[in-house]
Amino acid sequence: MKATDALLQMVRHRDAIRAFAERISTAAASLPQPLRIMEVCGGHTHAILEYGLDQLLPDKLRLVHGPGCPVCVLPQHRIDAAINLAQRPDTILVTLGDMMRVPGSRGVSLQRIRAAGADIRYLYSPLDCLTIAADNPDKTVIYVAIGFETTTPMTALLLEQAQNRQLDNLYIHSNHVLVPQAMELLLAGGGAIDAFIAPGHVSVMAGAKQYQHLVEKYRAPVVISGFEPVDLLDAVLRIISQINGGVAEVDNAYGRFVKTTGNDKAQQLVATYFEPHDDFLWRGIGRIPGSALRLRSAYGDRDAEVQFPECCPAPTEERPGNCLCGSILMGLAQPTDCPLFAVGCTPQNPQGSCMVSNEGACAAYYKYRRES
Repeated sequence: MKATDALLQMVRHRDAIRAFAERISTAAASLPQPLRIMEVCGGHTHAILEYGLDQLLPDKLRLVHGPGCPVCVLPQHRIDAAINLAQRPDTILVTLGDMMRVPGSRGVSLQRIRAAGADIRYLYSPLDCLTIAADNPDKTVIYVAIGFETTTPMTALLLEQAQNRQLDNLYIHSNHVLVPQAMELLLAGGGAIDAFIAPGHVSVMAGAKQYQHLVEKYRAPVVISGFEPVDLLDAVLRIISQINGGVAEVDNAYGRFVKTTGNDKAQQLVATYFEPHDDFLWRGIGRIPGSALRLRSAYGDRDAEVQFPECCPAPTEERPGNCLCGSILMGLAQPTDCPLFAVGCTPQNPQGSCMVSNEGACAAYYKYRRES
């Protein structure tokens, strides 16, 4: 048996899951009050729902779903921008698959625009854009980049290689956002969240250090976790231990991959090509200072928002209607609270971004918790 297979068996074994659940119940009995723990990452949300981990926890504990889905947090006006860019003459728009079905403000998605004839392609690696740009020198190739700290280094590498290869027809529409800033906004909003389970893959890149100021300022424990059931239950147990001990720390429970400083080379690459900015509205949350990344002015000739401003509407607050995606991303509602859930909103006909993405909370509930 391979070592990786043995590890997976260990972190998914039901006896290990039950053992952790029992330890959590014992530790939770000493909690001074109920505890709300937000798992920031959509990958964590899907693992929790798939294995029913929330149903194993005592009543004093509640797992709250957060804004950790990069497609889900995109506001409609940025979806509109992608649609507008795709409709430019002689343009190839390239993005990741989850972006295809997210509706913009007019209820139109990239998938529908593609069906109407626009040249829109989805890919698994941003570096595939290099081949597309090289093979189509007479076309404008625009990569709609999304994601948190995990995927930003790949976009920076794409930009670096486009520069080196002098692919002047390749542009970036950056929608990269940063996790700690969103976590701080939630903490600053009144203390509805007591602690965080932080995303492991983001932390691989940015390091455990990025959460230190949160625990120092707000006294909220942060535990970095992997994505297996035992990983997540271990994180919950560590949080309870901190609360019972009267401490707040950054605890790295994913040490097999995450280091304190993160991936220095990836961070340097991102810093070369990107800078934080304030003019980005998170869906359902609003403007978070310094929470998004744009290309530095030195690379403005690669920035689709700079080069094609007529396609990129100004940031505007959206009207959610009956869709509760914004409240779900804030941890104020669950997918089953939404009147559209599994009725007017399904994976085949999504009304909000939380139902589209493989990391969306509504998609997780539809797959694992929907009543038949």
